[in-house]
Amino acid sequence: MSDRKRVLVAEDSSVIQNLTKKVLQFQNYDIESARDGQQVIDMLKRTDYDIILMDINMPKMNGMECSKEIRSMDNEKKSQVPIIAISGNARNYSEEDFQKAGMNEYIPKPINFDHLVEVVNKYTK
Repeated sequence: MSDRKRVLVAEDSSVIQNLTKKVLQFQNYDIESARDGQQVIDMLKRTDYDIILMDINMPKMNGMECSKEIRSMDNEKKSQVPIIAISGNARNYSEEDFQKAGMNEYIPKPINFDHLVEVVNKYTK
């Protein structure tokens, strides 16, 4: 059994998804990805993750709705997983909006991958 940390990347842009995967795999994280909020919920029901990187603007269920649904899950481990908001539209949201949705932290796009690694390390170590 691997002791590598599991990261779920929730992002509908395949370019950003692939870049994020490559950067974090290089840091020895196991990465899985979802393209929409509903897929995140379905995957989280089946698998435990150490952190979720959550795009805000996704189809089917946006990142804010998805985070709220995760925080209301009955399984305590799943409902408490760190969720990091990632968005290029931060002007549409305040820090308080992210916190109300249950997100732990926010990373703006374009993503600074050094900062991304720092944040993921902070929540998974």
